[in-house]
Amino acid sequence: MDLEFLYSRFKEQSLHGRYITLKNIEPILNRFESTIQIDIIGLSVLGKPIYQCEIGTGKTRILLWSQMHGNESTTTKALFDFLNLLNSDTVLAKALRSHFTFCCLPMLNPDGALLYTRENANKMDLNRDSQTLSQPESRLLRATFERFKPHYCYNLHDQRTIFGTENTNKPATVSFLAPSYNEAREVNEVRMKAIAVIVAMNQALQSYIPSQVGRFDDSFNINCIGDTFQSLQVPTILIEAGHFPADYDREETRKYIFMALLSGFEFLSKRNSNDSRLSEYLNIPQNKVYFYDFVFKNVKINYDDTQIITNFAAQYKEELIDHQLFLNAYIVDIGELKDIQGHFEYDAHEALYENVEGNFPKVNQRATFSLGKNIKIVNGLVTG
Repeated sequence: MDLEFLYSRFKEQSLHGRYITLKNIEPILNRFESTIQIDIIGLSVLGKPIYQCEIGTGKTRILLWSQMHGNESTTTKALFDFLNLLNSDTVLAKALRSHFTFCCLPMLNPDGALLYTRENANKMDLNRDSQTLSQPESRLLRATFERFKPHYCYNLHDQRTIFGTENTNKPATVSFLAPSYNEAREVNEVRMKAIAVIVAMNQALQSYIPSQVGRFDDSFNINCIGDTFQSLQVPTILIEAGHFPADYDREETRKYIFMALLSGFEFLSKRNSNDSRLSEYLNIPQNKVYFYDFVFKNVKINYDDTQIITNFAAQYKEELIDHQLFLNAYIVDIGELKDIQGHFEYDAHEALYENVEGNFPKVNQRATFSLGKNIKIVNGLVTG
């Protein structure tokens, strides 16, 4: 199966970048109405519709949801890429529709998506609300789970650029987790089913992004939706879309999420997911904090009237201004920065740091400054 070709053929061209809202997806849903069952299953805190897409007639029921956190949109793009494939007349699409019934909630948190926040309009993290079900969006997801009775759940998220894969010096472009179902983090038959799918997805991705697939921390928290559904005896798979080098729009990453979804469903349609693949799962490197967006090394600064050589790091902050998303770089750490890398690194060779406030970088200061007489840094990037 040519995953690259399938992605290029079915990529939803109308979706691009990080800021994805209802305004972006509703025209696509309208286009699907004649071939995919589209329903509004309820309303958000601010009265925005929450959509459900259902397609397929197969016995194996798959529940997927994205943008539970409103500012995590990469998997939403990939989900629409996958829905385009499912909605096609290809042999592959017909086979998938006959084997599976898919139920997708492409934007669980439309209020958070509009405001570009992790939380919903009540400032609640929906991924910590699976027990109290205090929010309408949480209740709608739980009601869908109980009505649809899925055989597998897919919990789709983004993760920050700070994560890399253990012992590889590479970013974690995609990370997986088969969530724990109890405090002891035991592996039962249900969790093993999720693990088997993850191993299949990882094997497929290694051909494209070797050593850039991570395994997320499996600490148990029953308030998290994945842990709850796993404890309710439904295999649940967490997928985290992470950083690919220089891909701050997450357009490369969305491709690998599409590939992961498709390869996982191919595995489920053809193989026995009850096989023990725990050792292969545990061999996926752990997801760890290894990166900042920018690291500046060997910089001369004035500290208490003494010139010293140090390093410092800057990180992009995603800021929504007049419904436009900007990546603004701020200084976040100064010092040795042991075991930390930068997605962009610059060796100042002991050039003197200077900005409008003086010769000393400060945490939370915008990363716009000069190094010596000739090097200008604007928003973290070398401009001259």
